[in-house]
Amino acid sequence: MSRDSPDKPMRRLALVTGASGGIGTAICRRLAADGHEIIVHGHLGAERVQTLVDEINASGGLARALILDVTDRERCRDALETIVAERPVQILVNNAGIHDDAVFPGMRAEQWARVLDVSLNGFFNITQPLTLPMIRTRWGRIISVTSVSAITGNRGQVNYSAAKGAVHSATRSLSLELAGRGITVNAVAPGIVATAMSAAHFPPEAIARLVPMKRAGRPEEIADVVAFLASEAASYVSGQIIGVNGGMI
Repeated sequence: MSRDSPDKPMRRLALVTGASGGIGTAICRRLAADGHEIIVHGHLGAERVQTLVDEINASGGLARALILDVTDRERCRDALETIVAERPVQILVNNAGIHDDAVFPGMRAEQWARVLDVSLNGFFNITQPLTLPMIRTRWGRIISVTSVSAITGNRGQVNYSAAKGAVHSATRSLSLELAGRGITVNAVAPGIVATAMSAAHFPPEAIARLVPMKRAGRPEEIADVVAFLASEAASYVSGQIIGVNGGMI
């Protein structure tokens, strides 16, 4: 890796999972604007991923697509080993996650397992193969996008709250393991954000009741916090769960 010029920050390789959704897309755009090369990950949203890659490249950035299921451990390992053989990923944003809501007495085992598989096992399947190559560079940022539900709980989301809460605990423990290696590990826990996923669950009257600021957050507001944590300015911030929720908690 080298600097494009003495006045520009180092262009690092960043991987953003779950980038076909509103928050992931905003994070990719912001990190690309900050000068990083972006691996845009998606699974079912391959067309949206390629559109974002094309947009970033057309605007003068560097981006490429990575299409895989984060629950497929062997496929993840093979794909990531190929990537780091060329160049280590130094900024990882674990944003992949799904909802499959139901009140707990009526929750199917498949709903429980699938939500934990994507958010929690996906965290392992993506992060673990990238950790040692990142350690060798003595610089890294691991950032997971979680949820206010992991902190407060939410009716109908026992599976989702459990998955994201486990990522919080993993974040704190991993930050301790990597603190002496120049790598920070943090989580960003959004509240209600104006995305297609949340629109069906939170009508305006519910947002006004739940959020002291009386509005949903914008994906770009989440991306701004992620970008800070990915920057040199956040070199002394690690093991933190940062809420971005309009004052909900």
